[in-house]
Amino acid sequence: MHEPVMVTEALEWLDPGRGGLFVDCTVGLGGHSQALLRGGATRLIGLDRDSSALERAKESVALWSDRVELVHSDYRHLDNVLLTRGVTKVDGLLMDMGLSSMQLETPGRGFSFQRDEALDMRMDQTNGNTAAEILREADTLTLANVIHEFGEERYARRIARGIVRARANDSIETTGQLAAIVRRAIPYRGHTRIDPATRTFQAIRIWVNSELEELDNFLEMAVKKLSVGARFVAITFHSLEDRIVKHKFRALQEGSKVRLRVLTKRPLVPGEEESRRNPRSRSAKFRVIERI
Repeated sequence: MHEPVMVTEALEWLDPGRGGLFVDCTVGLGGHSQALLRGGATRLIGLDRDSSALERAKESVALWSDRVELVHSDYRHLDNVLLTRGVTKVDGLLMDMGLSSMQLETPGRGFSFQRDEALDMRMDQTNGNTAAEILREADTLTLANVIHEFGEERYARRIARGIVRARANDSIETTGQLAAIVRRAIPYRGHTRIDPATRTFQAIRIWVNSELEELDNFLEMAVKKLSVGARFVAITFHSLEDRIVKHKFRALQEGSKVRLRVLTKRPLVPGEEESRRNPRSRSAKFRVIERI
């Protein structure tokens, strides 16, 4: 069962009890949206590029269907989504950049190496190339750069060479094939906390979905949609995302044309109880910026 991350903190900082229009930029299965509506949000717009997630989210917010609009769209298109609805200002924004349990556990999505299945990895399965298609064409240098930059993997070059060698004999079509290639490429150092394939799978998923592309531009655009006193909560799950949010929030506080204040000098993290109850929350970083 999917459990949204840091819901208590989201409600505390966004304060939906005062009413108004809130936007869940990455609605997922609707856990945060449901909490905001239950907490008093007058109206909510939820975006997600995963159509399967949106279908599940409809069930989560069904009690408030007259106050909710769910939109099949990438969060980076928020400006256009609001413009076409005549919305110029919102009373709170939330962005949770983590994968949902549904995406990890649903067969055929290809995000996890826990099952041997088609190597897809697209969040929006109606658009773009799959991971398998991308891996067929990428050269060794490109692969090494992607795995090093997005996965922070020290053996990126060895893994990239291993992928290119393997595909010369047989195309890489499944998660099991890719995971085996990565494990063979990394020197054995005894038992490790995470599977050796983890960082490479993260890197390729980020690459397939262009997850970091224009993130800083989105943040700059999004804060301009906040009404005075409204806040933007960003929840990230790996250091690359968090670094972008941290530096952009600071830059916006210092140089934006609208007056902004970063409310979290250091990111908030899940408490011990939540981390124990929901292990996937452990890597979450929670940052807040406010329009003043």
